[in-house]
Amino acid sequence: MAIKATIFKADLQIADMDRHYYQDHSLTIARHPSETDERMMMRVLAFIIHAHEALVFGKGLSADDEPDLWQKDLTGAIELWIEVGQPDEKRILKACGRAARVVIYSYSSNSRIWWNQIGNRVERARNLTVINLAPAVSLALATFAQRNMQLQCTIQDGQIWLTGNDETVQVDMTVLQASSAGLF
Repeated sequence: MAIKATIFKADLQIADMDRHYYQDHSLTIARHPSETDERMMMRVLAFIIHAHEALVFGKGLSADDEPDLWQKDLTGAIELWIEVGQPDEKRILKACGRAARVVIYSYSSNSRIWWNQIGNRVERARNLTVINLAPAVSLALATFAQRNMQLQCTIQDGQIWLTGNDETVQVDMTVLQASSAGLF
């Protein structure tokens, strides 16, 4: 019998002063059996950064043709495609062909090596943004992972602070490639 996904619940309070977005979200997150707490929390962080009423979690690890998160318009066209980790060149270019904007959040200690290998092959994708987070940040966020989470996030002047478990993590990001439409 296959191992089933583990269900996590997250109550988010988002105060994004840069986008003037102030909302609470109650998320249900299915963590794939092979997914780590670190990767799951990176998906939650990506949701927070791009929070929108139409943004939803995709099947991610469970499906080759869906991202970790995506946002579609009312016609079904993909406005935003978000990947977490280090997707291969073929997956990146396919996503760029299907979506208006594609954002990748890379977070491992070998992210620079990955980017040096594929960066020049995907730089022609004008709708692609690639962001790298220091491994210390993603590991700190992994400590927030609980079956029932209460998280607060403040975004101001490009700075991100995420609070959970009575601890606050400042999320520092390095932009490896910015799309022509901007970062967010």
